[in-house]
Amino acid sequence: MRRAKRNVAVLIAAQALMGSQMPMMFIIGGLVGQMLAPNPCLATLPISMIVLGSMLSARPLSGLMQRHGRRAGFQLAAGAGALGAVIALLGLLNDSFVLYLVGSALTGVYMSSQGFFRFAATDTAPPEFEPRAISWVMAGGLASAIIGPALVRATDDLTAIPFLYSYAAIIVLNLIGALLFFALDIPRPARIEGGAQNTGRSTAEILRDPNIVVAMICGMVSYSLMNLVMTSTPIAMVGCGLTRDQASSVVSAHVLAMFVPSFFTGHLINRFGVGRIVGLGLLILTAAGAVALTGVQIGQFYLTLILLGLGWNFGFIGATAMVARAHSPEERGRVQGINDLVVFGGVFVASLSSGGLMNCSGAIDAQSGWNAVNLAMVPFLVLAGGALIWLRMRPSPAS
Repeated sequence: MRRAKRNVAVLIAAQALMGSQMPMMFIIGGLVGQMLAPNPCLATLPISMIVLGSMLSARPLSGLMQRHGRRAGFQLAAGAGALGAVIALLGLLNDSFVLYLVGSALTGVYMSSQGFFRFAATDTAPPEFEPRAISWVMAGGLASAIIGPALVRATDDLTAIPFLYSYAAIIVLNLIGALLFFALDIPRPARIEGGAQNTGRSTAEILRDPNIVVAMICGMVSYSLMNLVMTSTPIAMVGCGLTRDQASSVVSAHVLAMFVPSFFTGHLINRFGVGRIVGLGLLILTAAGAVALTGVQIGQFYLTLILLGLGWNFGFIGATAMVARAHSPEERGRVQGINDLVVFGGVFVASLSSGGLMNCSGAIDAQSGWNAVNLAMVPFLVLAGGALIWLRMRPSPAS
């Protein structure tokens, strides 16, 4: 327990400090893209590159941690995050969109590693402590939702070129994190010897399982639509006459709404069933889009982004639970790999599309672009909702 609590304390600090990069990037990325991109349709490409970097580095990073331990993987990712921030800063200084994109992609390596924090919390924890370990590490995410936007507000206009000191702060956060991980005490995984093992169903059979396919659709739609709207929010707010400070506060409220329900989402799934919770998440995402279409006052942005965070939490965590319940232990690696490819492929397309909808969809002003972003949610919500209803109405194999 002493070792487990020490590791959890390190991971909470890492989640709070290093995790504050995530809201910072989502505040800064689209605004800098608006400044540097040769075509306004590419304004959100930097955030797409973060998602792409995260998606491409997840498997190699996981393999590295399997061979060399969590500490080595987390420190490498922190180094990549610091290097990415340095390159992005140089892109700002040299007015280079290409450099900025390279820095964003390297930032994705850190973002990928953050997803492993909650798993690392359980590596040395006794079974009875595992749920609390995960919850405590997630609580660090609540702190990051406050720290990140506060850092942007404190640093965004300290120089003639906006956000230079914001990236300097990100460099410092990653360097602190690299040092912090020296305190981790997680043994390297033991090598597994043996012959052929049961690997479960083939990939083709897995993709014919309605439970898995519907879960992947719901997870992809929940995460992609959250990313689509969140990515556009700072651009829309500044374009509608609000300040960068106000945009930072709205993103902070959104990230809090993403993390806070996690403490009881699992209980709600056990109490009401995973299908109902995913459906509730889709309904809340629909409500977020509806509120966004009512206007562009500060209160409407706050309510939209809070609902967006809540909808993501119920929809994505519920869909993840659906996937986890639909495969055998032998299939875990393949099913989760396919699921992540589908989900984060959708997130990449959504973040890339966000700037095009804001700036290149025939919109005459920022409000029209914001409306286009939120109207784009409709067909995907119909797809996910229809798939979920079809699954619930479908006769079970037993019957």
